Amino acid sequence: MDVTTLYSIGELSRRTGLSVRTIRFYSDSGVVAPTTRSPAGYRLYDLNALLRLELLRTLRELGMDLATIQRVLDRELSVAEVAASHADAMDVQIRVLQLRRSVLRVVAGRRSDPEEIKLMHRLTQLSGEERRRLIEEFIDGTFGTVDADPAATAMVRAAAPDLPEDPSGEQIAAWVELAGLVGDEDFRARMRRMAIWQAAGRPLDIESEAGEELMDFTRQKVADAMESGIDPLSNRAVPVMDDLVHRFAEVFARTPDTEFRDWMAQQFEEAHDSRVERYWRLVWIVNGWQVVPNLIPVYPWLIQALRNDRAA
Repeated sequence: MDVTTLYSIGELSRRTGLSVRTIRFYSDSGVVAPTTRSPAGYRLYDLNALLRLELLRTLRELGMDLATIQRVLDRELSVAEVAASHADAMDVQIRVLQLRRSVLRVVAGRRSDPEEIKLMHRLTQLSGEERRRLIEEFIDGTFGTVDADPAATAMVRAAAPDLPEDPSGEQIAAWVELAGLVGDEDFRARMRRMAIWQAAGRPLDIESEAGEELMDFTRQKVADAMESGIDPLSNRAVPVMDDLVHRFAEVFARTPDTEFRDWMAQQFEEAHDSRVERYWRLVWIVNGWQVVPNLIPVYPWLIQALRNDRAA
């Protein structure tokens, strides 16, 4: 054999960037065995050994273990098969790191106490399957009764929250709050009542008696106020409510006083539960859905404004 076609360990080190000690380790392990030895007993390697070392170095830099690399070099596994497997494993690692990063950002932004940090970490560490199971158990436990309305169940199931792989801090916080809600028995009872009412599509008595024209006007008026950023408890809300209360009082032949406002609030409260509304807002956040202005509930704002008058 022509020794000029062979490489010493030192030459391999210069060509591959691997240290002599590392190459010797691979050689002793049988991963890249020497082709022959010089008359003085030094190890010599051919071009194939050089190529094996270069591939080995590349695969190691990509995070593959030595046993797997040995199987690739021995052609027991293809590079494509190993690459696909390791890419999948890295996807999982990336998702875990992204989730941890999001939790840390929430912790930094909210100045969370140790107990809240532990809760956030525990809930976000759940796998996607475990998070789905948590929501499934909530839906089954809430609507799994004999008298449950199938339409109500379908409505909640279709909008099940699903935390994305790289959630924002807002989504992390929303998911933690949501997880607390779905485990609360009182909330489940409220959710069942409201979902059944919504699925039935039955209008409130006050809506039916007020008429479609006044109700459309009211929703638009309140939606405009909300879009303008008017707080229902502020002075800016007063003229809006004065106008609406007078319109309703005229239709119902009532005096537009505090008692009538209180009655209106009670009527609209039949279709509103603050915790249920909070659930749906958290679902929007977790799922990353765009809030469509005409789907924002107007009754909570209206009730707050009516109650504010009574409190005053």
